[in-house]
Amino acid sequence: MKKYLPYIFLLLISSLLTSCFKEDERIMPYDRGDKLTAMIEMTQTYKYQVYFNLEDAQVVGVVNKQSFDLMFDTNPAGSHIFLNSANFMMAARTGKTSLSDVTSFAGLEMKFDPSTGNRDSTAIGNWFSMNGNDTVFSGEVYVINRGYDDLGNTLGYRKMIFDSLKGQTYYFRYANLNGTNEVSARVTKSPEKNFSYYAFNSTEGQIYPEPDKNQYDLLFTQYTTLLFTNTGDPYPYLVTGVLLNRFNTFSALNQDLVFDSITRENAMEANYINRLDVIGYDWKDVVGDVSSGIVFYEVKTENNYFIRTQEGFYFKMRFVSFYNQSGEKGYPTIEFQRL
Repeated sequence: MKKYLPYIFLLLISSLLTSCFKEDERIMPYDRGDKLTAMIEMTQTYKYQVYFNLEDAQVVGVVNKQSFDLMFDTNPAGSHIFLNSANFMMAARTGKTSLSDVTSFAGLEMKFDPSTGNRDSTAIGNWFSMNGNDTVFSGEVYVINRGYDDLGNTLGYRKMIFDSLKGQTYYFRYANLNGTNEVSARVTKSPEKNFSYYAFNSTEGQIYPEPDKNQYDLLFTQYTTLLFTNTGDPYPYLVTGVLLNRFNTFSALNQDLVFDSITRENAMEANYINRLDVIGYDWKDVVGDVSSGIVFYEVKTENNYFIRTQEGFYFKMRFVSFYNQSGEKGYPTIEFQRL
């Protein structure tokens, strides 16, 4: 038996040394898929907001853009309140703390939410402050311009006070500018969504137009952004384009590569950002005489967009058309592929 002991010892030592080294991680191959196309049906008046999932290559939600007014932050520690940018909504502080003291929007400075999605630059802004460990709610009256519907009709005004945020519930009051139809309302955070939504004209108040935040990547919609005149003067404008899902979704623009030759390595080397309007509206040019209204949209097919989804997949995407088979605008077609 003794003559076998050295061999047994060597085998034991070899086994112990082998266990000290981690095996190379095996990467399972996956089907990168073919190049796909999808037409997004926003319609000629851009009436619909369309939520799109790149991985499943399908629309996962469609909502009438005027179905809601306010969007409440659902982050556990969040407190920001956004306007429905698709309707060209704006808001103004009045400096007053009683609804009955506000009857007009004359002389007020109306502001809109930035299309970047920056939580710290909203039109409503900070509606409470901290005094030590105490939360002090301003109780200030805001005037809300609800903007326009898809046909250009005005949606009217509301005056409102955001009373408090207790636990996961926002409390607020609003009325028409003439004081009629005063309502006390509340909205509870929905953590599976980016926002909890409220509609002034809905009998339900809080509504759920957005799919769960882990179900989509892109939102095709109208939205308000800041443009500049030929002389450099800034002005808000309603544009039509694409916003990112703010939940762990990133994108980058590339104009140097040929779409069909783009590789995963190209995508991995891009500089990604989570700004909502990184894709935005500037993937098309207006061609024709704007003053006469005789124009058409020409898509910039050289604009390649890299998208890194919340699952960690990389996609390349570009726009190839803005019209349907009948020649109607408002039907952007994208070409995309997982890398």
